[in-house]
Amino acid sequence: MTGHISNVWAKTTDLQVVSGHGCRVVDVHGVEYLDFTAGIAAASTGHAHPKVVKAISDQAARFVHAQQNVYTHDLLAPLAERLDEITPSSIDTFFFANTSDEVIEVAVKVAKQATGRHSIVVLDGAFHGRTNLTMAMSTARSIDRAGYGPFPSGIFVAPFPDPHASDQEAEISGALRGLDRLFQTQVIPSEIAAIVVEPVISERGYIPTPSAFVSGLAERCTEHGILLIADETQSGFGRTGRMFAIEALDVEPDMLCMAKGIASGFPFAALGMRRALDDSWRTGSQGGSSNGNPIGCAAALATIDVLTEPGFLDNVQARGNQLIDALREMQQLDASLRYVRGRGLMVATEFDTPDRAVAVVEHCLREHRVILMLAGTRNRTVRWMPPLVVTASEVTEAVDAFASAIRATG
Repeated sequence: MTGHISNVWAKTTDLQVVSGHGCRVVDVHGVEYLDFTAGIAAASTGHAHPKVVKAISDQAARFVHAQQNVYTHDLLAPLAERLDEITPSSIDTFFFANTSDEVIEVAVKVAKQATGRHSIVVLDGAFHGRTNLTMAMSTARSIDRAGYGPFPSGIFVAPFPDPHASDQEAEISGALRGLDRLFQTQVIPSEIAAIVVEPVISERGYIPTPSAFVSGLAERCTEHGILLIADETQSGFGRTGRMFAIEALDVEPDMLCMAKGIASGFPFAALGMRRALDDSWRTGSQGGSSNGNPIGCAAALATIDVLTEPGFLDNVQARGNQLIDALREMQQLDASLRYVRGRGLMVATEFDTPDRAVAVVEHCLREHRVILMLAGTRNRTVRWMPPLVVTASEVTEAVDAFASAIRATG
């Protein structure tokens, strides 16, 4: 029965699932599907990982809720200590929340209070959420913003390098010149609190942000006293084969936004920051009834234990290489498969038309029971984001289904 559920949700499938294990889900009819979406890169340790399930169950039997204005609980400090161990060295203080949108808004608040400035720079094609502020910060798709304006002021959009340009060095230099031009024509640097960057541009179609571009952003941040915020909502917690994608870019952010994979899909999020930023944050100016909830903390601690097991991230990188290599070979089957890109298990295949991408995804679901998902401004990109526990045989199964779909829809 769905008569009382909002119809606002855009549907990738019509499936109603009743259980899941690892990379597979089972629908109400008992049919099993291979899930290569992982709740949009959230179910990092797979569906119902036994260690995460046990941690949630054990914590629920102790107590469910603790509001931090009233009293704290005994998992907050251990989780902060674990995050301190795995995040970049610049990050040493943590604020816990419930969703990615929330921590990104909080990051903006911290940046404004710490710097005394009121403007934010985001990158063209980025996606940061669906609240009023995070919609204003997002330019991946106009449909996400349609009918919701006016939006908060003080958000400026800087160019992002075209990943398809033949001369990437020139393209990156041009994008950085575009940022300099924005400083000259729209907002002076002394009014900018922060630049927000996704290490992998997510909803536009899993486009890795070039290292040289991020270095250029960081240089300008240092020069002008601007904070650098990394939004690792989708790319964090092992998704790219590193604990955080920013590690591959040789830049240490001032703040790090974490969600999705942090607790294997359980609603939980965290903002990591430099201690000096937290010291400048006025006590009492931020809070929340469910922030840092005990069950979320338990799920996050168990998730981090799984992700830091010996060889876990090595397997993520190996499966990502297996997937990308197979997909690039597949480009020889059909010229309409224009681009294959990604890092680790954050991979995209881009077709020349949306219709072809839709047909391929529908064929994979209908004929092979493999769940894939579209992305991109033009909706012609297929995202590959399986749970990080995916096996070599499951990657092969998904790739074989994709190859069959390409042949059947060509």
